[in-house]
Amino acid sequence: MVFSTTLFLLYFLPIFLLVYNLVGRKWKNLVILIASILFYSWGAPKFVFVIVGSTILDFYLVQQIYKSTKVKLRKLLLGLSIFMNLGLLAYFKYANFFVENLNSALESVGFSELSWTSVALPIGISFYTFQTLTYSIDVYRKVHAPLEKVTDYLMYIMSFPQMIAGPIVRFSSIANQITDRKEVIDDKLIGFYRFCIGLAKKVLIANVMAEQADLIFDGQLSEMSMGTAWIGMLAYTFQIYFDFSGYSDMAIGLGRMMGFRFPENFDSPYISKNISEFWRRWHITLGAFMRDYLYIPLGGNRVKSKGRLFFNLWIVFLLSGLWHGASWNFVIWGAYHGLFLILDRLFLIRFLNKMGAIFSTLFTFLIVMIGWVIFRLEDLASINIYLVKLFSFDFNFEINSVPSFWFIAIIATFFSIFTAFKIGRKIENFVLFQNYLKVSNHFIFTLSAIVLLVVSMISITSSDFNPFIYFRF
Repeated sequence: MVFSTTLFLLYFLPIFLLVYNLVGRKWKNLVILIASILFYSWGAPKFVFVIVGSTILDFYLVQQIYKSTKVKLRKLLLGLSIFMNLGLLAYFKYANFFVENLNSALESVGFSELSWTSVALPIGISFYTFQTLTYSIDVYRKVHAPLEKVTDYLMYIMSFPQMIAGPIVRFSSIANQITDRKEVIDDKLIGFYRFCIGLAKKVLIANVMAEQADLIFDGQLSEMSMGTAWIGMLAYTFQIYFDFSGYSDMAIGLGRMMGFRFPENFDSPYISKNISEFWRRWHITLGAFMRDYLYIPLGGNRVKSKGRLFFNLWIVFLLSGLWHGASWNFVIWGAYHGLFLILDRLFLIRFLNKMGAIFSTLFTFLIVMIGWVIFRLEDLASINIYLVKLFSFDFNFEINSVPSFWFIAIIATFFSIFTAFKIGRKIENFVLFQNYLKVSNHFIFTLSAIVLLVVSMISITSSDFNPFIYFRF
């Protein structure tokens, strides 16, 4: 099930909120769990039993980690938990990739290919895996005690607002809210506003950008002009940002309506002045996970050798790229960003600082956009063709654009750079990060949210084009 559908907006969500707010406190987590199982089953009924079964097994494994006083046993149980969760991810997400590459290697040396039945990919498996890892590792590190009820753990892992496409909610940041959270009317209203903002970003901006990007990227790349290549790249750059950040806004808003405080996942990444800053602003919860659960255990910034430091950075971003998808273009995309992070540490940040804010922002934005071309095109030959077209200098700017593209592109540009200015940051803080509002402000916000909701609903009902990029991750 997708947030930006009439099924979710007109039926699932209203019924859920009605039941959730009518039941007593002790039943609320169970209501979320049942709704989440129904939500997940709607899109992946064959896999819900795998997810539920492995989550229950993991719950009891982690209970034993917490209870045991023997160091070796605790390490063994942690290893089993990690192996089980990463094993599920490896099988469902990477088995096909491994067999395809193995068969290509065998064919190249004259051997027959292995027979293999392709494995279907459960939606949200990457986000599911990372949250289960934070639970077992945080309990092992004694950051927080485990949950007492298996149903509470299932609810934490399968919570429908964020299970499919994040943000990644680490256990230690939300553990107390699972068992004891306060729900006030301000939170419910502010959550509703945030949800409507995210829905509008997804439906009114990302979907239009997606149509333009698909028109170009799925066309004859060898025949497109330089201008078409640049427009396609720009359209996808805006699509992926407003699509993913819109989903995160909706997830954060839904969580707020239930009394949860999910972590922020984006902070105006396209105003970054270098790639290091970009990764502090883009998919923040993934970056924090990779830092705390991979980069720091590898040695982090504590290593004495610069070569080892750069190697650690590159490993982290190669794996970050592979996390996004089982395809070589994602690995290359991760290596590409890892390279610029290393260059940042060597000299690039110092150089960009000397060049000034405008130049450094435009340069970083260009590097990010080129990276999105690699991210978008799975075929390496297509990536090469597209990159050559970007700098072919044929000066042919005849472009086939979808209706309203240029108008929406201007809006997308405005909101992408909005917080680069002090007034923009103040407005963002007031709109998105308030704990409570005056009655007069609630009236204005409610009216604005309803307008966004209605316009978004009109757009949804008038079009069947409604992809979510990060659902496949």
